[in-house]
Amino acid sequence: MKTSRRPSARGRFFSFLYFYYSITIFHLLISIARNHLYGFKKIGSIMTRVLLIHPPVAKPGEPPAGIARLKGALDAGRIPCSLMDANLEGIRFLLHGDVEADDTWTQNAVKNTDRHIHEIRSGSAFNSIGHYNRIVNDLNRLMALHGRGMEYHLSLADCTHGTLSPVRSQDLIRCAENPENDPFFEYYSSRQLPDIGEQTPGIIGLSVNFLSQSLSAFAMLGLIRKRFPGIQLILGGGLVTSWMSNPGWKDPFSGLVDHCVAGPGEAFFLSLLKAAEPSGGNAAPHFGGLAGLPYLSPGFVLPYNTSSGCFWRRCRFCPEQSEKGDYRPIPHGRVMEDLRMLKETTAPSLIHFLDNALSESFLDRFTENPVGIPWYGYVRFSERLTDPDYCRRIKESGCVMLKLGLESGDQAVLDSMDKGIRIETASKVLRNLKQAGIPAYVYLLFGTPYESEDSARRTMHFVLDHHETIGYMNPAIFNMPVSSGDAAIHPVRPFSQGDLSLYVDFEHPRGWNRSAVRHFLDREFRRQPLISPILARTPKLFTSNHAPFFCMR
Repeated sequence: MKTSRRPSARGRFFSFLYFYYSITIFHLLISIARNHLYGFKKIGSIMTRVLLIHPPVAKPGEPPAGIARLKGALDAGRIPCSLMDANLEGIRFLLHGDVEADDTWTQNAVKNTDRHIHEIRSGSAFNSIGHYNRIVNDLNRLMALHGRGMEYHLSLADCTHGTLSPVRSQDLIRCAENPENDPFFEYYSSRQLPDIGEQTPGIIGLSVNFLSQSLSAFAMLGLIRKRFPGIQLILGGGLVTSWMSNPGWKDPFSGLVDHCVAGPGEAFFLSLLKAAEPSGGNAAPHFGGLAGLPYLSPGFVLPYNTSSGCFWRRCRFCPEQSEKGDYRPIPHGRVMEDLRMLKETTAPSLIHFLDNALSESFLDRFTENPVGIPWYGYVRFSERLTDPDYCRRIKESGCVMLKLGLESGDQAVLDSMDKGIRIETASKVLRNLKQAGIPAYVYLLFGTPYESEDSARRTMHFVLDHHETIGYMNPAIFNMPVSSGDAAIHPVRPFSQGDLSLYVDFEHPRGWNRSAVRHFLDREFRRQPLISPILARTPKLFTSNHAPFFCMR
């Protein structure tokens, strides 16, 4: 008769040890297999996934183009990469969050939130500018209430604070040290961090392009660093590029961020991960799951740049000149391939060309072989556009609006700026675009060192003379870039006390200072009966990003 004997404690220990190591080896083999299948790369001994994040706050009308292009390059290098639009997700989180609705306006805004969002996404909000502005005002009301108790001033496009400045590194570090004070903290804690935990990335890159993103981006960085101390944090984007282009730049974030990256990040990431660059040097953007997200626009808006930098790069007022970025066009054939592929994969309702200005050679190629999608973007006032037939071909290619930087209506000012355009050319171009059915979104710049009050009035009279040809307009006040050559010519003073400030104030050689310019714009320019209607029809807050949808009605 056999008797059963219970294993000794020593035997049970070794049985457990055998079982544990068997399971561990099994998981290791699975990991190696997945590694081989998906092309994971290693930094040291860590299997590395990359997560790229677009932080709040920026206009939530279309996906972020920079991280989509970077994902395209990483995909081509067989680096696993995912995208997170924390801006859109965070804004939607707040819009549907609880607020104290103790007044009629707020009560109506809360009640109509879903309907407002539906009207923007369906396009019915664009039936009239008055209706559109009411919708945006209501949604902004809800955003503002979420920031009010924290001294934050929130909107659908901006985030500022009563005392914290986005151009003071110490204030940004303070945001990172106290993320619980950020208006998006609840979203970060309840939605974003669990998502990061599920994805288990080895690297997280934050793309910060605007000052409006700075405060919340650093709160996010601090929270991620505390919760996931082993993840490498990389900071890049247009704003970071501008910071690092300042000759006085000294990285103040070295204890928080592992790397700050200037310019396009593709080469940096591929080098860091020891991956090959895509053939031809340019990979098509990959929007991943972003194409299906509920952005505040009718249909999916495809942001795409045919180049980086500026082919003109001579305007003395422009940061492009002081930052000395190279002009890098993507071969036109590659652009056309990308657009046709993206048309199939994202089904866009509109293409937004992001270039500083579309080149004439690209426009020639594009108008010969349009992709069948409405589009808009920046162009220069050029002699080619004085040809009415050429303007008609641009319209037939699907163009619904063109943005043009006139800056001044005074030829002497334009020459001093080295703008490279003639007033007569600008006049012909505006007339031709109007005749072709292409609305012009015109940008003006007041208060440059080359302008006087008389020059500003000449600009006003140019607008009055051409009011019928100008669809939309943005009259801005000049800010002198801190690295501008003009900053070495004129007496300057700090624009702010921040060590990350991008601009300096200056003593205007003609006494045409900012307060005088602002008074002129508010009391004279904007009150002109032929000018005020142009400004009134410019979409509130989203401005040029939503203007095309009024043009498409």
